[in-house]
Amino acid sequence: MNFRQIEIFHAVYTNGSVSAAANALNISQPSVSNILKHTESVIGFPLFNRVKGRLVPTADAHALFGEVAEIQDRVHALKKAGNNLRHGRVGTLRVAALPALGLEILPEAAAEFLQKHSDVTFELEVVHHQEIVRALYERETDIAIGNQVPPHSPVSSRPIGEGELVILYREADLPDAPARLPLSWLEGRPFIGSRPASPFGQLLYTELERAGVEPHEISSARTFYLSAAMVRAGAGVTITDNFTANALAGGGLAFRPVQPPITFGLHVMHLESKPPSMLASAFIDLLEKKIEQL
Repeated sequence: MNFRQIEIFHAVYTNGSVSAAANALNISQPSVSNILKHTESVIGFPLFNRVKGRLVPTADAHALFGEVAEIQDRVHALKKAGNNLRHGRVGTLRVAALPALGLEILPEAAAEFLQKHSDVTFELEVVHHQEIVRALYERETDIAIGNQVPPHSPVSSRPIGEGELVILYREADLPDAPARLPLSWLEGRPFIGSRPASPFGQLLYTELERAGVEPHEISSARTFYLSAAMVRAGAGVTITDNFTANALAGGGLAFRPVQPPITFGLHVMHLESKPPSMLASAFIDLLEKKIEQL
């Protein structure tokens, strides 16, 4: 039996007549009758007995219907899944991002997305730059947001925004801060630095060297929120990204962008062999708008 024959048999069995089956399938009664007769001829036994104008399933039809019903259920589920995917509904979004975005931007975007897509679930995680390719390659995440695309890797990317480095300090230490602070302001101050090998660290120390500034570095931290915690504790000042600063500012902390501006790009990445789904693409668009607004 081919799928059309299965569909006709299922419709006649569940609806009880050729006319009702034709209405359910939106086809003509002669088409249903002809396909049903052909099916019985192919399989070699009758599926229905004609009793007083009604079609009564035979014992063989009852036995066959269990198998056919399972196939119909699977086909229905496949159609439903395809329709949901086509309209961007239902699914799990697995998104990884740098810790800077995980503090505020990523969870806020997910919460806003869920307001319109209540049938979606999220798996969110933060990863450091050197972990992005592994997380993608090992299928721990479907898309990753980072500030640097790993070279020579099976990863495709596109830019989704820009960030900026800022100086984070205790508000009480500089109550009348200007709109921007020059790097020279760091000279001689206790400074919590970054790891020089990280993309942010490379950017920061390159700019410090270019400006001829040598802050008094008392510590370094792997993540910016650890640096921020040290600033809050009064250990010194630090340079972080605007996303981290915006999430942690308040409670005595303030920040100012650097003069001249030091910016960096943000990119969404995925495996070349696994492009984002329609659902993931819609979330990426929302995330891009939130980054732009900030």
